Amino acid sequence: MNITINQNNYERLAEFKEILNKDESTMINAALELYFIKVQEELSQKGTNDENAMTNLDFNEFWDDIEI
Repeated sequence: MNITINQNNYERLAEFKEILNKDESTMINAALELYFIKVQEELSQKGTNDENAMTNLDFNEFWDDIEI
């Protein structure tokens, strides 16, 4: 695997390494875990929005032909 980190992220990683007294791998893994959680939530929300788009009848349209 070949990973490239831009200069700004590299500098911030070095800064936080000293501040937090953690190694780069630990911080990168923690950041990736948060990233994956966020993306999964976005994908779940997109799926919910797509489902809602398929059933976009309002209350009156849904119950219009139903007699109780």
